[in-house]
Amino acid sequence: MTDFIKTQNSFANGVVSPQFYTSDNIHGLSRLENMDVMSGGGLTRRAGLKTIDTLRTVGRLIPFSASDKCEYMVVLQDGHIYIYRNGIRFQDLFSPWTIAEINNLQYAQRFDTMIFVHPDSRPRILRYKNNRFYLETFGFSRNPADFSVNMPFVRFDDSVDVTISVAAHSTGNNYAMFTTNTDFWTPDCVADYLQLLGRQWVITEYVSPTQVIANTNGTYSLPTESVSDWQEGAFGTRRGWPCCITFHQDRLVFAGSRGWPCGVWMSQVGRHTNFSAGTGLDDEAIFVSLQSHARQHICTVVSSDNLQILTNDGEWAISSRPLTPSSLDIRQHTSVGSYTNRYLPPQRVEGSTVFVSRSGTDIRELCLDDFGERYNATDLCPMAKHLLSSPIDIAYNAATRQLFVVRSDGVMAVLNQNAALGISAWGTYTTYGEFLSVGVCDGITYVLVRRQGTIYLECFDINVMHDGPGHDFTCIACGLPLRIGHHNARKIRIRKITARITDTKSLSINMQRLVLPNVVQSDDSPGYSGDVSVNLLGTTTDVISPLWTLHSAECKPVTVLSVTVHGRYDV
Repeated sequence: MTDFIKTQNSFANGVVSPQFYTSDNIHGLSRLENMDVMSGGGLTRRAGLKTIDTLRTVGRLIPFSASDKCEYMVVLQDGHIYIYRNGIRFQDLFSPWTIAEINNLQYAQRFDTMIFVHPDSRPRILRYKNNRFYLETFGFSRNPADFSVNMPFVRFDDSVDVTISVAAHSTGNNYAMFTTNTDFWTPDCVADYLQLLGRQWVITEYVSPTQVIANTNGTYSLPTESVSDWQEGAFGTRRGWPCCITFHQDRLVFAGSRGWPCGVWMSQVGRHTNFSAGTGLDDEAIFVSLQSHARQHICTVVSSDNLQILTNDGEWAISSRPLTPSSLDIRQHTSVGSYTNRYLPPQRVEGSTVFVSRSGTDIRELCLDDFGERYNATDLCPMAKHLLSSPIDIAYNAATRQLFVVRSDGVMAVLNQNAALGISAWGTYTTYGEFLSVGVCDGITYVLVRRQGTIYLECFDINVMHDGPGHDFTCIACGLPLRIGHHNARKIRIRKITARITDTKSLSINMQRLVLPNVVQSDDSPGYSGDVSVNLLGTTTDVISPLWTLHSAECKPVTVLSVTVHGRYDV
């Protein structure tokens, strides 16, 4: 057997899956739980969780930045909207959404206004004014001359061959009976808008699958023939409401709906409730439909250097500057596709857009190439896909450079990333109970946690050692199997494992608890800094098992800078 000394002084690659255990030059781990990879490559115990409030049901966390420089955390629940400022409940509003709808709500904020959209309900506005929040219904503006509504109109595919016969109706001069040449109308059509005979109409009564009664502002002339040139309002109860939303170049952007999943509607510049196309002037509204060989279902839209459109089939961008009806440079750049089971908001990470892929096991970074012409969708978890499954929420904390992904099993996958220092390390967070949602507000990471049937709103705090109401949590880091000189070790005999630690009060190596010199177990006293070792002479390890395991089950500081293994091996 040959002697070896192997030191790992960087854990920058975080957890890697077993298929990479035979790869060289990986600064990785086989397991990392409740620990973070620091900027220098070392490991430290994660922050504890401080309880803020007890809640009624599961929900979702959304940050809100007000113009008065106050940051608010909005908690959407079934029947309630709880709003918190500085960790204290600030206001309670009625919520019109069920928890199932909340999971697919998309939102966009501009100044003190946040607009929520859902395909099954009219958009809502959360407005901050005079130190209070108000929830309002979004409405399209009206023209003062004829009170017509400035909403977008389209011709849906299933209406292309439908013609309408218009007849007078006894209700009044501004009412008409619309009769189609085939079954077309449904009870959901009531209150929806139509555009024909040069006027806008609103359906007031459903009569049968071929007949409805409609009303218009003012009088009209009866046509002598059936009308084939007509359009429906793009949004409504029957066709659905916008699925996606953002603000871009001072336009409000709606995208996707049940009736037109590949459509993108952009308001007039500076007039965010006016979607009238007008005569096609530069500042008037824009409508574009994604065209490709595959059916595009828009999952979300993102305002970045360009207007990014993420669909189930790929990633598109509109790069026109300025964005006008006559100059639309739109194309598909990549073909990854986005997650469709629920809405996971794309995150802005160091100028790039980070999103969950269609498979749910990839986190992708959408960024322009060096020439600024084409987007690439780089995989952010090429060696740790086993940590990502069934995601239910995502958030990024720019202050700590951490990306959090909540999984359906209550575990949270965490990416510690610092591109400038070569840190891209995935690990997991666990707690007593299960994580349900995550959100970042003013540099603080908030989570919803369920413990024994009770829902808690909590936040990570470096000054807290435990989780929630006094629960301990264990931090664990496990090394990789031994490789020496580009070879797999066949037989290993470990003599000693040494860890270089700093400000640490509790640590075990390979299940042996260390007695740290001169450590006073008071909260404000410093921990031990230096080298600590365990002797394992005569211990033969399984060559597939981790070479070493560090852990601590006590609520005390732990920071590890490097691990050194002394022993003998055969290949």
